[in-house]
Amino acid sequence: MKTLADVFREALREKGIDSIGTLSKRFRKSKNKLQDMAMEIVHGKGAVFRIPEKTAVAWDLNGNRVEGSHYAYAPLCMKDKFEMVLSPEELRSKLPDWPYFIIDLQLWDRHTQKEKGKVCLQINQCYGLLRDYFTGSELTVTWANEEFRKMFHGPLDRITSYGGSTAEFLMEKGIDEVVLLDPWADEVLSERDFDVRAFVIGGIVDTGGEKKLTPKIGEELEKAGIKVRRRKIVLRGDVTGVPDRINRILGITLKMMVEGKPMDLAVYEMQEPLHARWRLRKELPKRAIRYRVDGKDFRVVEKELFDEYSQWLKIRWEDFVKVLRELDLIALERRRIHHLNKISNARIIKGKLYRVILLKKASMLCYNC
Repeated sequence: MKTLADVFREALREKGIDSIGTLSKRFRKSKNKLQDMAMEIVHGKGAVFRIPEKTAVAWDLNGNRVEGSHYAYAPLCMKDKFEMVLSPEELRSKLPDWPYFIIDLQLWDRHTQKEKGKVCLQINQCYGLLRDYFTGSELTVTWANEEFRKMFHGPLDRITSYGGSTAEFLMEKGIDEVVLLDPWADEVLSERDFDVRAFVIGGIVDTGGEKKLTPKIGEELEKAGIKVRRRKIVLRGDVTGVPDRINRILGITLKMMVEGKPMDLAVYEMQEPLHARWRLRKELPKRAIRYRVDGKDFRVVEKELFDEYSQWLKIRWEDFVKVLRELDLIALERRRIHHLNKISNARIIKGKLYRVILLKKASMLCYNC
């Protein structure tokens, strides 16, 4: 899927322009200069002009620095001074029909004031994510009441703040099928789902674990005659470890949709150590070996598992140690575990496999590396 920068790049090439500069220092530290220039043009703040002398700073259409250009972004107030070659109206006319990304706030009143603040913050971050790829105006908030509008400190004038239901908004836009991002769905989100015109995310933050109501949004859409594809985002087949923040769910979707990244990689890039620890708590017990030493039980995992899990979980060493302590696990080097296995006997005790070591002292097990 094309980004705004891609559309801008194509528009420049159509006019025979292979590099572009700026008459100010505004974009010099920008990570995606074409995207940021295009955003300013789309919002009517500037345009591309032909100037008689080359700019001091310029970039090719891949963002690489070049030695100046006769074409530059400049504010619209320069239109009487220079020849305009790409206007805001012309660039806007080339924009494709990007899908809507809808955050459904019908459960707004079930949140505490603190949680409502988090919802507003995450929605503002969603706008920032969409600006990185499209224009940001693709973001729609439904069931947006007056309290939300007062609490939201983002650009309300650049998103759609819709007071009605998601179904009403979709019907107004003539959209009869959506993807609902639902962690309790049966099917996993894939590239085959990126042909719809709208994605719906439940505007839910839950510190108490009691608002598992995203499926209700789908039920209400279906009652209104909207076809709903319920899809979940997983990490190696499991939703545990997938970020639950609204903005991070959107970020994963965009990385898959626009950048074409595999789901596991997209999840990893949007993950925080907090989310990674959730998954680590689930994975480590599966790899634990039970030892019984002089009647005392120990659960041991290989210390090298940190290197293995850090390939797909965004964990630091301190996260690994924290989870070990929470689960009362001991980490030992693989060679030490091999030695313990040699001097132990396998036995089934109360239906579980133990390695029994008949030694009076086994101090090597009594620390957590």
